[in-house]
Amino acid sequence: SLVNPTGVAACRGTGRLAVAHDGKKRIHVFGPSGLCLQRFGERGDAGNDLKYPLDVTVTSDGHVVVTDGGDRSVKAFDFDGRGVLAVREGFRLPWGLDATPKSEVILADSEAGALYRLTADFGRGELKKCQMIRAQLVSPRAVAVCQTSGAVAVIEHLKAQGLNKDKGSTRVKIFSAEMDLIGQVDSFGLNLVFSSQMYATAVAFDKEGRVIVTDVCSQAVICLGKPEEFPMFNPLISQGLFYPVGLTYIANDSLVVLDSGDHSIKIFSST
Repeated sequence: SLVNPTGVAACRGTGRLAVAHDGKKRIHVFGPSGLCLQRFGERGDAGNDLKYPLDVTVTSDGHVVVTDGGDRSVKAFDFDGRGVLAVREGFRLPWGLDATPKSEVILADSEAGALYRLTADFGRGELKKCQMIRAQLVSPRAVAVCQTSGAVAVIEHLKAQGLNKDKGSTRVKIFSAEMDLIGQVDSFGLNLVFSSQMYATAVAFDKEGRVIVTDVCSQAVICLGKPEEFPMFNPLISQGLFYPVGLTYIANDSLVVLDSGDHSIKIFSST
């Protein structure tokens, strides 16, 4: 029932998954067995509607937060689908986002080339602070927060150079919790070291702090290692994927991949 899905997030502790997609109701919440428990976020212009959701995250206090590229906003819902907050802080194109253990949200604005930190009391529907924490990025999209160290990973989409104008390339940057750059790797560097092309679309941290990305060039999920080890190139999943665009871990260390190629959620066990 998913249509061109764009983002997936796990609710830690419950096994539920929230998925953003292009259907009539834009957010679907699935239980651990795969049963759809809730649908919300109608397509439309009302305050709680979603025009074009680009990514989704779930905070530790149980709120579903969505970037809406259609009206350049960030919207938060409870698990019953009630809208609790809409943030329009002059965003140009809010795209990827992920929640910190403190229920703050780290957000990439692709057109502004910046990362923001949103602090809110979602239960009361109050925005407390919206702070730009990193600027001068190149079209940042997917974002992940390491739940142990607080490090932030972001995927930049670089313009194509020379004759290859169709796709461009990607670069993965890792920042410490204090937003210092601690590691980066791009498609060109990987090609030099491993003779492998990479076009990264989603990023996550495993529980050891290693950086995991989806790669649509090789239709794979790849471990790049810890930021201080960059670059590694260890394919974790190399079969059964078509166009992987979303990535998250669930409680039993299984890896969830959102595949826009066949509009599905795929769960891979770590054993």
